Amino acid sequence: MDDDSRAQLEVELRQLVDVLPEPIRAAVIEHPLEELLEVVLDLGRPPTARMASETVRLTEGAVRAEQLDFVVERVGEFGEDNRAGIERTLHRISAIRNRRGTVVGLTLRAGRAVYGTIDMLRDLVESGLNLLLLGRPGIGKTTKLREVARVLADDFGKRVVVIDTSNEIGGDGDVPHPAIGRARRMQVPRPDRQHAVMIEAVENHMPEAIVIDEIGTEAEAAAARTIAERGVQLIATAHGNTLENLILNPTLSDLVGGVHTVTLSDEEARRRGTQKTITERRAPPTFDIVVELVGRDEVMVHRDTAGAVDHVLTGRPARAERRRRDRGGRIVAESVAAAAPIPLPAPPPKAQEPARLYAHGLSREQLEKAVRALGLEARVVDRLERADVVVVHRSRAEDPRIRHAAETGEVQVYPVKRGTSAELQRVLRGALHLTEEAEDARVREAVAEVEHAIQRVVTEGVSVPLAPRPPWLRRLQHRLITRYHLDSTSIGSEPMRHLVIHPPEAAAEEAFPEEPQQW
Repeated sequence: MDDDSRAQLEVELRQLVDVLPEPIRAAVIEHPLEELLEVVLDLGRPPTARMASETVRLTEGAVRAEQLDFVVERVGEFGEDNRAGIERTLHRISAIRNRRGTVVGLTLRAGRAVYGTIDMLRDLVESGLNLLLLGRPGIGKTTKLREVARVLADDFGKRVVVIDTSNEIGGDGDVPHPAIGRARRMQVPRPDRQHAVMIEAVENHMPEAIVIDEIGTEAEAAAARTIAERGVQLIATAHGNTLENLILNPTLSDLVGGVHTVTLSDEEARRRGTQKTITERRAPPTFDIVVELVGRDEVMVHRDTAGAVDHVLTGRPARAERRRRDRGGRIVAESVAAAAPIPLPAPPPKAQEPARLYAHGLSREQLEKAVRALGLEARVVDRLERADVVVVHRSRAEDPRIRHAAETGEVQVYPVKRGTSAELQRVLRGALHLTEEAEDARVREAVAEVEHAIQRVVTEGVSVPLAPRPPWLRRLQHRLITRYHLDSTSIGSEPMRHLVIHPPEAAAEEAFPEEPQQW
């Protein structure tokens, strides 16, 4: 950072401190301002400041209502997302309100324009292809978007429009922060209007590139596809840590082509060597390149989004390009295998009527265990005449009663070589015809629950329990949790077994439950 940038940063940090009431202001300036990350003011609690290396208590006295009012009066107007700013700065002030709408807490985050953050991505930005950035909260996605806008506008001379929903990229006020260079900024009146402003930018202002932070709804995903189809370069971030997260998120999977379940003919299934019901990419991806931000000095680049998604959906690890900065400041790139793909969950049963299963030559308890493991709404019956599906040990498949039932079409018969829970689960997946809508609903609910819980763990620092789920959904949730560098434990007994997500410091103290391998 040059002297002018350092001086500008000091001025802007002083502007943030100046909205604080005494004696909180005096306590903050006793610490190095360049290390200040945020100030937290909660009614009835001592104020704290989070610095780069520690969190400090600013005063012993509790925050009073008039002190919160003092700050609110000196910052910009709060929007529907309860965020405000300070004009011509990148600071963000977020409010917590009670049921009557009164502000009872404030988080004042110090915003900084950091230059040189996209050195590892500059060639991708210059390529003109659509680029999507993924990463956990706080890893620097917005900071990189801000510099992308400046580089595209100033260095490459493109017509750039920034869609700034919460003034995160261009700062508060009518005049955007110099950090976005000559890029133009369109503010969004309400968060639910972001998709409309995206389309308006294309129709009214003829941009060559659009930069947008946090695509998070189906309408915004659809608007992104419309923009890409019109030949405008799109560079954006989305909620999620990895490409796999996006594939499993029904709301946002369209950004990488979408996912749907198809049923193949017997001949096609044999040709492909797969089951009849498979999951495939639905369409070409909106974004040509996906970048996972692993750390501030390390990224994983998927140069061919379509190919990477196809690999994941077929159970093969996708190849990616890892880029990192070594100790000498040089950028090193290498081809690596991305993390092993998340096994796509088996489809759940049809909702209209639970399937009736019968075990012949096998343990009924093992079959019931497989049903519970898959979370199926099926029941195991004690008589062949009552069954829709018979699972039979191969050595007993020629029993006259079983052969007669199969030949008359009264039941479906599925022989197995062994009666293990894993093999029974595999057979049940193929035996029961399941709907794509039901699968989407269950996955959507589980993904939404875990992402909301992760946000609470990250922002509040508390452990959050999840609802009971079948094992295959718990495994999916656990994989999502580990992508955010958090820990979880699985507690309880079936069918009430569930995950608890812990902040890093709490996870080390948590005693691991019984049967820890059963996520």
